[in-house]
Amino acid sequence: MIQPQTHLNVADNSGARELMCIRIIGASNRRYGHIGDIIVAVIKKAIPNMPLERSEVIRAVIVRTRKELKRDNGMIIRYNDNAAVIIDQKRNPKGSRVFGAIAQELRQLNFTKIISLAPEIL
Repeated sequence: MIQPQTHLNVADNSGARELMCIRIIGASNRRYGHIGDIIVAVIKKAIPNMPLERSEVIRAVIVRTRKELKRDNGMIIRYNDNAAVIIDQKRNPKGSRVFGAIAQELRQLNFTKIISLAPEIL
């Protein structure tokens, strides 16, 4: 459950390290974002000499949440952190690598490029 002011780790090598959610895209009255939702975020920590800088406003897709995710078959999945992957306007990732486990629900939401870059899909 990601809401505005939530800090998230960045799960790719785009140059950012930490994000803060500003807005959940797609619904004006939804309070929380879940895995697969696109958010507007600001970069709080970044690596020096990289294309993305601190205080830059970007879009990202949520790939991991601390709040458990219940699947139709009864399986419950919970991650150790909240994480997102930075994307561009065409929903392609800005980084060339994705770190950590990614939920398979992203495949149904047409984030196939992120799925193909991920080392592990749960």
